[in-house]
Amino acid sequence: MEAQFELILVLLALAAGVTAVSKKLGYPYPIALVIVGAVVGLLDVPALDELKDFVVEDEIFRFAIISLFLPTLLGEATLKLPFAHLRENKGPILALALGGTLISYVVVGFLGMYGLGLPMEVAFVFAALMAATDPVSVISIFKSMGVDHRLATIMEGESLVNDGVAVVLFKISHLSLAAYLAAGVSGLGLGLLEFAKVSAGGVLIGAALAFLFSQLTKLFDDYPLEILFSMILFYSSFFIAEHFHVSGVIAVVVAGLIYGNYGAKVGMSPTTKLNLRTFWDVAALIANSLVFLMVGLEIARIDLNGRLHLVLLAIVIVLLARSLSVYGSLLVTKNISWAWKHVFNWGGLRGSLSIALALSLPHSFAGREDVLVLAFGVVLFSLVGQGITIKPLLNGLGVNKTHEHHTAYEQLIARIERCQAGRRALTDLRDKGMMSAKNYEELDDEYRRKLEQALHLLEQLYVKCPELQVEQRRAAQQIALYAEHDAIDRLAAQHVLSDAVAEDERRRILDLLERDLEEEPSQA
Repeated sequence: MEAQFELILVLLALAAGVTAVSKKLGYPYPIALVIVGAVVGLLDVPALDELKDFVVEDEIFRFAIISLFLPTLLGEATLKLPFAHLRENKGPILALALGGTLISYVVVGFLGMYGLGLPMEVAFVFAALMAATDPVSVISIFKSMGVDHRLATIMEGESLVNDGVAVVLFKISHLSLAAYLAAGVSGLGLGLLEFAKVSAGGVLIGAALAFLFSQLTKLFDDYPLEILFSMILFYSSFFIAEHFHVSGVIAVVVAGLIYGNYGAKVGMSPTTKLNLRTFWDVAALIANSLVFLMVGLEIARIDLNGRLHLVLLAIVIVLLARSLSVYGSLLVTKNISWAWKHVFNWGGLRGSLSIALALSLPHSFAGREDVLVLAFGVVLFSLVGQGITIKPLLNGLGVNKTHEHHTAYEQLIARIERCQAGRRALTDLRDKGMMSAKNYEELDDEYRRKLEQALHLLEQLYVKCPELQVEQRRAAQQIALYAEHDAIDRLAAQHVLSDAVAEDERRRILDLLERDLEEEPSQA
């Protein structure tokens, strides 16, 4: 037990190191972790052999991804996702997550049978694996590039619903598909009934538990306890749903949405909301870092063994299916540009869930090794190939039009700060008698002209890109509120304010801050 704990700490340290360097360099950390994990897995480093053997154990990997990390990642994503944003974009989200997922499943299934030569059951199991999308790395790129928030909301919303649908399809495919197809038309009806039962069961369990825990939050104003409530909610939703053979993924998604919206409204103080957000931010970062590093280590196990051509063909089939599912499902939606559709298409990456589900197949399942090799190959191409090229695609499509303005804004701010720092240094030299008045005036005039020019260009940029002013105002409001909070803390420490008054003032400030964090800038 102690040795395993040490291995987990080593894995966490390695993941944290790669994540820290990636964030510092402005590189998407999920892609970096996959690459580093694959490299570490391929290198012969005796000191890491025990770690690699531990991570790539099928049961360890599957348990870590599905039972340990998946509820955390689903819970964190839904907890912070305002229901209003999902409601505003429900058309494209449902079109992609339901219609698109089913199109992808059918296309990959039939092409797997006739193109890859897989038996029907194996082909549709592989199709279900490829129906699950993982947009974590894409969303992190979106955030760094100033992409329209609505685009990110649709992609994240699609993934949350799509994961649940894909898992249900996977269970039906490897457990009951043959029997349903053998029964003909009635079998199709039974399959649809099973799909509805598993999905509805997950919704009911997640909703019931979320309502219960939301009521519990009314009885307490203790954020450590309420954070514990959220942990119990996500994991109990998942495991209870799985125990009753319904969708644990859907249960967690529903529970997180209700608890993060209804529960936060009826029972959480501003202090609890902010601390809950912070806790799950940290939990998600840990989970994502470990997940993508483990995926890289797992992918390093790929033994093509003469199946490279099948992997390449599988990649083409999955890309074709994704294209048909995106463009086909979005035909009836409005206000979705072709540029956005291209981003949805290329940004539909496959990730850890696909591998974890593949590893969950029993060893007795015919074609298990074929499914593993194909799934690993597609996931590697998806995370690395598509993940690396999504940023150039965004630039080429002009989706991140605000990015150029943000870069210009940062350059002007840097120029202004340089000028002001230079003028302060000159003033200091003059005051110390280390510079003549004439030299000071000449150099100061030069800095002043540069400063006035930069300020003039900044005002022009504000006119050209009004959203900069909106973001600037929100950032300034948050900084000011944090300063107010610090002021109250100082007065309380000096015993100028009583504990009761200080706590009341802190609550008012946190209420304003929490409200400000939840409000999004208006989207074009």
